[in-house]
Amino acid sequence: MQTISQVAELTGISTRTLQYYDEIGLLKPSELTESGYRLYDDEALQKLQQILFFKELGFKLKEIKEILQKPDFDRIKAFKRQKELLLLKRNRTDRLIQLLSRLEKGEHCMSFKEFDLSDYITALEDFKNNSTDDVIKHWGSIENFDMFIQKIKDDESELAKLAIQQFGSIEKYTEAMKHNLEHFSELMDTQLTEEVKEIGKQSDILYGRLTADLSEDVSSSKIQSIVQEIWSFIQENSTNVSISCSKSHMNMLINAYSNDYIKSMTDSKYGEGASDYIVKAFRYYSENNASENN
Repeated sequence: MQTISQVAELTGISTRTLQYYDEIGLLKPSELTESGYRLYDDEALQKLQQILFFKELGFKLKEIKEILQKPDFDRIKAFKRQKELLLLKRNRTDRLIQLLSRLEKGEHCMSFKEFDLSDYITALEDFKNNSTDDVIKHWGSIENFDMFIQKIKDDESELAKLAIQQFGSIEKYTEAMKHNLEHFSELMDTQLTEEVKEIGKQSDILYGRLTADLSEDVSSSKIQSIVQEIWSFIQENSTNVSISCSKSHMNMLINAYSNDYIKSMTDSKYGEGASDYIVKAFRYYSENNASENN
């Protein structure tokens, strides 16, 4: 057994912090002496170690408490996951340092691969594990959500570039996305306004017209006119026009319809082969009409 002062000296955590952990039920002492002094055994110290790892990864105390209190919490699995996350964090920091070293030497290096989305992807994985019902409700299945996450991993560099353009930094983008995930059900309920529903209806009509006859040549004026309508519709209803008008955003849209998850949903709605047809129509438009702005 160790006293609270000994634990504070061992860990570098103040006695007041340990007292606070006790008060909020995060880390209770193993025993109390007759005089009311807190004592901690090895098991308590292991729990404290786990808490500190979670804190290092940016978890809030409330979140840590909820994780540790789960009936199926596995300490060894948690250590392995924490190690993976810390390695991702270290690798990301190393890449940023390397980029800064090149920039301070005066190199013109407009690179975005260093700004990875590891934190956001981790948040998505946590959301999947902790909000299964919401995932199934809005994505259809866990498998569909896994494909959605894989799509983000596949397009990480491009998405990082757009995230920086729109939010100013990966950190701000990740914070915004984490907030959305934390309030997902609430946001989904509030966003389903009549206006949003109407936008969805109009979108369905446009894509329905585009895929009405899959034998039509995608280069025909009829099909390209519909693609133009869709593209204008996207721009008009986007919250960030500069991104919507860029060719890189058009390419992301093309890539999205090549994703297995989006493809299966699109084919289910508009018919087998509809997703491939949309890709061909968009690609032709991109190569011949879309803005070159980036």
